[in-house]
Amino acid sequence: MSGDVVLRVSGVEKSYGHVRALAGVDLELRRGEVHALIGDNGAGKSTLIKILSGVLAPDGGRIELLGEEVNFSSAADARAAGIETVYQDLALAASFDAGENMFLGREILRRGILGRIGLIDRREMRRRAAAQLRDLGIELPSARTRVAALSGGQRQAVAIGRAAVWGRQILILDEPLAALGARQTGFVLELIRRARDEKGLAVLVILHNLEQVLAIADRITVLHLGRCVLNCEAAAATRERLLAALLGSAGVAA
Repeated sequence: MSGDVVLRVSGVEKSYGHVRALAGVDLELRRGEVHALIGDNGAGKSTLIKILSGVLAPDGGRIELLGEEVNFSSAADARAAGIETVYQDLALAASFDAGENMFLGREILRRGILGRIGLIDRREMRRRAAAQLRDLGIELPSARTRVAALSGGQRQAVAIGRAAVWGRQILILDEPLAALGARQTGFVLELIRRARDEKGLAVLVILHNLEQVLAIADRITVLHLGRCVLNCEAAAATRERLLAALLGSAGVAA
């Protein structure tokens, strides 16, 4: 299941004016683990993943990646360190095809003089994208299919697949199952397992549905009003225990 600690968050704090979004949060992500992060609206989940993604800077605390302290000044810094994040908007270009979206911002240039003048090799991007998606078990009509023509589950799969391909250490997913049907939900859950098992990534996923949390997670952290109120192995969690933590009535547990 899980292995070495990839990321350690210690006492991270963040305030927006007089509102304290995070009040000394601790968190560990382990290699080859799906770690579910849950909490009601305003619990601090989005603030925490934005800090880990380099979008926000913490006011205090320490973040270690592979045992070394890191201070990200941008999302590009986090990506360079091997952290890929998929937000709810997916950040896909609807008018581009699946292959082009897999290499969005990392385009492959043509060889020789054509590449030196900036011409993109779309055929090679589609070829590589098709192989990468196939390795992750993602089936699309074609890597040439425009994202606008894909279903919600297929779009989610392309976004997660892109992040899984480029992420070297950590994959962060913000509500990846929102608005998906039962069949699409099952497919995305299986894709998350593949990212964990076959890519060996540490996966941090925000979810609201407790049945889905218990179905996919290896470890679970519950935030309440900016504080970590429960951190436990999923095998030791029950729906009742998680509900109590969501209401702020559970003590921190390992």
